[in-house]
Formats: sequence, C-alpha cells, structure tokens
Amino acid sequence: MKKLALALAATAAFAGQAMAADMAARPYAKAPPPPVAVTNWTGCYIGGGGGYGLWNQENTTFFDGPPRTQFSDVVTSGGRGWFGTVQGGCDYQFAGPFGNWVVGAFADYDFADINGRHAAPVFAAVATEKLSSQWAVGGRIGWLVTPSLLTYFSGGYTEATFDRQNYTNLFGPPFNIPLGIYTGSRTYHGWFLGAGDEYALSFLPGLFWKTEYRFTSFDSRDVPVLFNTTGLSNGFLERTHFHEQSIRSELVYRFNWGGAPIAARY
Repeated sequence: MKKLALALAATAAFAGQAMAADMAARPYAKAPPPPVAVTNWTGCYIGGGGGYGLWNQENTTFFDGPPRTQFSDVVTSGGRGWFGTVQGGCDYQFAGPFGNWVVGAFADYDFADINGRHAAPVFAAVATEKLSSQWAVGGRIGWLVTPSLLTYFSGGYTEATFDRQNYTNLFGPPFNIPLGIYTGSRTYHGWFLGAGDEYALSFLPGLFWKTEYRFTSFDSRDVPVLFNTTGLSNGFLERTHFHEQSIRSELVYRFNWGGAPIAARY
C-alpha cells in the first residue's frame, strides 16, 4: 500500500511539472515608444535683434568728359559698425529625403550706423561715409538637425542707403578744412547670400533664437561730385562698388497657423 501511495505521489508531481511547463507564461511584446513631440516650423513669425557689419568700397575717380577719363587708380576703403534689425516671414515644414525640411520667405529692415572714411586722391580729400539703412527680401531652405534645431541657407535682393558725404582736405596743415564739394545720399542695389541656424527655446512656446551670416554684393554706381553752393557737378564723378558682410542675431516669435506640434519620429 505504501509503495502504491509513493508511486501515485511521484506520478502527480511529474504531471504537475509537465503542466507547469506547458503553462509557462509567454513573453509579452513591448509597446512601441510614444511618438516624440516635434516643434512645428510651419507658420509666420516676427523677430527683432541686431548685429555687426562691415563694408568695403572700391572707388575710382573720373573726369566726366567728354570723353570720360579715369583720373585715379582704384582706392579701397571700409566701414565698421552696429545695426538693429526687424524681420517678418513665413515658413513651411515638410518631410523629404534625409528627414524634415523647411522652406520660407522673409523681409527685414536694418537701421544702421556703419561708418568709414573714404579718400579721394584727385582732390587730396577725405570724407566720412555711413551706411544708415538697408532692407532685404529673400527666401531660405533648411534641414532640421533635431526637432528643435534648423540649419539653413538664404538668399535674395537688398538695397542700402549711404548718407551724404562732405569732403575735407586730406593734407595740411591745417587738416579737415571743408573743400565745398560733396556727394549726395545714394542707394545701392544688390544681392545677398547667407547661412545660419535657428533654435526653438523650450522655456516659452513659440520663441526661437536665430543667428545668420550674410555676404552682400552691391552694383557699381557712378556718383557725381557736386558743389555745396549750387548742387551742380564739378565735372568729376566717382565709380563706387561696395561689398558688405554682417552677422545678425534675433529673437523670433512664431505664430503656428499650421496647428499643434507635429508628432513625428526622428
């Protein structure tokens, strides 16, 4: 009887182990990670900030004929200074090769104080020049390195105003005696190319920080030299060609008419 009881107990234990093996818990599949909330770059924005600029001028003096005759070699001068800027624009975000992209259009206006001195060897004279204002319209295309960081290239059309300059004598003594001649305020037209980055600041929704470098080339202009007393030409003109470089940094507030933050995976 004892032997029978032991045999039944052993059989029950073996059956229990087999059943437990059959009923082993199957592994559960892990739930997919939730989508990452991504900043929505689609929308319009306004911004403001400032920066530092420098311009170089290539200047040649001519006798305004006839015939028109070159009276000097090319003289190079330059200016340096600060500026403030305001900007507005709109962007559109889309998925493309290698990730997410942003294209947009913008316009900005700079109020500037970028000063320099220009020498006119024909008159043995010198004058102060100032880039006082500039505006630009253009477009940009960029790639989102992360959901919050955009790198981009920009380009477009620009115009800059240089204030009137009065000539004084370059040699002396005495120095800085007015010579009674000047060139009037004038506007230069040109194009620009730029590169920059923009970052979404986390502490305030809609606020971004943008930094951009620009190179600008302006068309050449023939600027007449005038008498202070009459405003008429003294028979000479200056052919000027400007290049400008600037670095600008702005705070941007974006109005996301595209909707709530986009859910996407990076």
